[in-house]
Amino acid sequence: MSHHLLLILHLLGSAIWVGGHLILSFIILPEVLRKKDPEILLKFEKKYERIGLPALLVMVITGIWMAYQLGVNAGRWFHFADPVETVVSLKLSLLFITVLFALSANIFVLPKLRPQSLSVMAFHIWSVTLLGAAMMVVGSFVRFGGINLQ
Repeated sequence: MSHHLLLILHLLGSAIWVGGHLILSFIILPEVLRKKDPEILLKFEKKYERIGLPALLVMVITGIWMAYQLGVNAGRWFHFADPVETVVSLKLSLLFITVLFALSANIFVLPKLRPQSLSVMAFHIWSVTLLGAAMMVVGSFVRFGGINLQ
């Protein structure tokens, strides 16, 4: 598959993932916190999961595929040896942290979500939103040759 087509799919996935979390953070969550109503959040999450999780999966697949096309295979991840590999490694690190937040939310927060615990869920939502935006910014550096940490 061409790199350009992979990039388009990756960016569409990013638009859905980050855009959905921006809507969640700036439109849905303030209403949830104001009304202290977890049900509003749960309804949004249920609807958004149907498109958000496949978008995340598309980003993971296309991101790894593009990394291999750029010569950054799994054996070179997390070495921070060259600028493009640094971008890949940073994005994978941010993805790993995102997965940890998702697991935490799904295992510890959502099953016990009550009006009193909404602030904990809000922290998870804001964190995942910031991580998604950070992944977009870091990924944009490939266009300029990567990120040189040396």
